[in-house]
Amino acid sequence: MFVIIVSSAFAVIMTIIVMIIRIKSAGRPASSAKIILPPLFMSTGGLMFIFPVFRVSPAQIAEAVLAGLIFSLLLIKTTKLEIRENEIFLKRSNTFLIVLAVLVVIRLFAKLVLSKSVDPGELGGMFWILAFSMLVPWRIMMYRKFRRLRLELQKTGKLPVS
Repeated sequence: MFVIIVSSAFAVIMTIIVMIIRIKSAGRPASSAKIILPPLFMSTGGLMFIFPVFRVSPAQIAEAVLAGLIFSLLLIKTTKLEIRENEIFLKRSNTFLIVLAVLVVIRLFAKLVLSKSVDPGELGGMFWILAFSMLVPWRIMMYRKFRRLRLELQKTGKLPVS
C-alpha cells in the first residue's frame, strides 16, 4: 500500500508540474522540438521492461494502449494552436487543465482498484504504456496542426527568420 500512496503522490506532483509548464509555455512560441521531444524523452522509460517485474501480458498491453488512445482524444480535442504576432503559440485553455486533472483522478482511481489484483510492477508498466499511448498520438496531431499553421505563415510571407 505504501508503494501505491507514494506513486500516487508522485503522479499528483508531476501533474502540477506539467500544468505549470503548460501555463508558462503558452506565453512562448511553439516549435517543432517542443512538440516532438517529450515523446522521445519518455520513450527511454520503455527500458523498464528489461526488468521482469515490469513486464506485462499481451492483454494488459492491449488494455493500456486502448485506454491511452481514448485519453489522447481528450487531449487532442482540447489542444489548440494559434497564430499571434506572426508566431505559433499554444492557446491557453482551462479546459485542457481540467481534462488533465480529470485524467489524473481517473488514473489514481484505477490504480487503487487495480492494485488489489495486479502486481505493482506490472501496474507501473501498464501505466507507462497508457501514458505513452496517450502522449504519442496527441503530439503527432499537435505537430500536424503546427506544420499546417507554419505553412500558412509561409504562404503569407510572415514567417519570421529562425
